Amino acid sequence: MNDIVGSHDLLLVTLDTLRHDVAEELAAAGRIPNLARHLPGGGWERRHAPGNFTYASHQAMFAGFLPTPATPGPHPRLFAARFAGSETTADGTFVYDTPDLVSGLAAVGYRTVCIGGVGFFNKQGPLGSVLPGMFHESHWEPEFGVASPTSFGAQVTRAEKVVAELSPEQRLLLFVNVAALHQPNWFHLPGATREAGDTRATHAAALEYVDRHIGRLFDAASSRRPCFAIVCSDHGTAYGEDGYTGHRVGHDVVWTVPYAHFFLDEVA
Repeated sequence: MNDIVGSHDLLLVTLDTLRHDVAEELAAAGRIPNLARHLPGGGWERRHAPGNFTYASHQAMFAGFLPTPATPGPHPRLFAARFAGSETTADGTFVYDTPDLVSGLAAVGYRTVCIGGVGFFNKQGPLGSVLPGMFHESHWEPEFGVASPTSFGAQVTRAEKVVAELSPEQRLLLFVNVAALHQPNWFHLPGATREAGDTRATHAAALEYVDRHIGRLFDAASSRRPCFAIVCSDHGTAYGEDGYTGHRVGHDVVWTVPYAHFFLDEVA
């Protein structure tokens, strides 16, 4: 990461609430081609989330604790705050002397931009202002939120505008929290109804909706220079497994998340 930070723009996308099993099934079935073409080997890496709901998981990720590979470690991290005794800080880790990754990148010249999705990014109260408040610039409006059937398309449009307005020499950390997978997501599946509610199938349909727009986001993020992208879920969610519904519980479908990082070449 020490060769990447400073030379590349950075894109962090959290596909909020996306389950690993659903993400992997859709990649294998060819249902998310725009994402799958960037996934190493065409599939997602299976990882464990650092938290079982949005706020906890993002606080950890912004501190450098990205989802952990679901195999025995220790696993070297891409980013870490400097502190004595860290067993996951390696030679290739970008180490910063601030409390979090966002301010660490700002300290070396990055413009940090948040495009929020779920309620923890809506800036409508003190709690919803904590995470977006870490960034130089943050954006949220109702059309980006969980109740909007067109949330991700609107977020991408805002991202395109943000990137277009930057000076060419300005390095960028662009963070996008994608709300489309989070409940309610029933409206992404043709024929589904509000009364029937959300299901594993509507969750999958929401990921297909995201895939239809994510190529635009990748193009924007790599429009000025090569970009290093991290795309992952912050936690999964349950649809009746062992009697559980939702998240903020310690079930495997909540803790297990899809993860990938890859390079996006500069768009000519």
